[in-house]
Amino acid sequence: MSKKILFLGAAPTQMAPLRYAVEQGHRVITCDYSPENPGHKLAHESYNVSTTDKAAVLELARRLKIDAIVAYASDPAAPTAAYVAEQLGLPGNPYSSVLTLARKDLFRAFLKEHQFNVPRSESFYDREQARAWLKEIGVPAFIKPVDSSGSKGVTRLEDPAKFDEAFDHALAYSREKMVVVEAQIVRARYQVAGDGFIVDGQLVFRCWADEHFDKLCNGLVPIGQTFPTSHPTEWLQIAHAESQRLLGLLGMKTGALNFDFVFSENGQFYFLELGPRNGGCLIPEVICHATEIDLIECTVNAALGLPCNGLAMKPTQGYWSSYMVHSLKSGTFKELWLSDQIKAKIIEQDIWVKPGDKVNKYLGSNDTLGTMILKFDSMEEMLEMVDNMERDIRVVVQ
Repeated sequence: MSKKILFLGAAPTQMAPLRYAVEQGHRVITCDYSPENPGHKLAHESYNVSTTDKAAVLELARRLKIDAIVAYASDPAAPTAAYVAEQLGLPGNPYSSVLTLARKDLFRAFLKEHQFNVPRSESFYDREQARAWLKEIGVPAFIKPVDSSGSKGVTRLEDPAKFDEAFDHALAYSREKMVVVEAQIVRARYQVAGDGFIVDGQLVFRCWADEHFDKLCNGLVPIGQTFPTSHPTEWLQIAHAESQRLLGLLGMKTGALNFDFVFSENGQFYFLELGPRNGGCLIPEVICHATEIDLIECTVNAALGLPCNGLAMKPTQGYWSSYMVHSLKSGTFKELWLSDQIKAKIIEQDIWVKPGDKVNKYLGSNDTLGTMILKFDSMEEMLEMVDNMERDIRVVVQ
């Protein structure tokens, strides 16, 4: 039976659940403040309403008499979806809990209150108070907005003299106009990313990956995730137990999760983020290739209150990676150069730019130029190639 589903966002990275919902015969409604986003063309109806404007989205949802609301791969929209679902009695998670997960200041405070490992971190409206805290914790430190996504507005600060520049950069990307100043955790191995899914409050599925960054460009914005993670099983069991403890404390009940965590040099587990939504960077798509678990289907079905059949822990089959095509410098796009070696690994490719388009140096997820899904023959080959991808994939600019 056809249902009305309101999707918050229609960007290229948010197309997959829209396609699934259309295929299932549902009435697809999109809203965001970018009328040129491709998802609006796929939708039956689209509205120019900001996904962070809770009151406006609630008014739209009431007027349209929706049956479900989805914030796919969007941190800023996740609290709005939870708020609307709570107000209208639709399937979802507690608004206060989703807001806690989506805002770095609230999340760090919650972790501290409940005795999770947490880096030395405080959030500030006031610049001089933030500067005093930086003196206390020292550098290197991270300066970031409390409420942005896709690593936008984040600086790894090594020189205290550049604090004002970093603070202003974070402020520019914060709707709350609040900035986090956080000590760096010296990590062992890779940062871990990936997605999971909650059913009736239980983390019934998760698939984790090693996260990769471009050392030549910006060490803060992910360029891809490699599945499965290379971390030892006993570490992953700790991560699973701590994740379940956190979800229980927050009263989270249903839906997708996006993970970012690390283990420190002395083996302690630290959450960086636990996003109450699917991951970007094609994470759900790669997981589907690697495990045959379709988190896109599960996300839409859970929002409608339908069962997520067949959702259970499954090991990764093979060696898979997402890859975000990006430029090392700003300029005019000329071509995408690919080595013969990488051409043989590409399973899917979606390039969003054409010759003559202006492109920016990769400083945030909004500078992504396209995406790929890659398959490798071994863990060793995968890690070696993704860590040195400049040898095989180059964006040529003029």
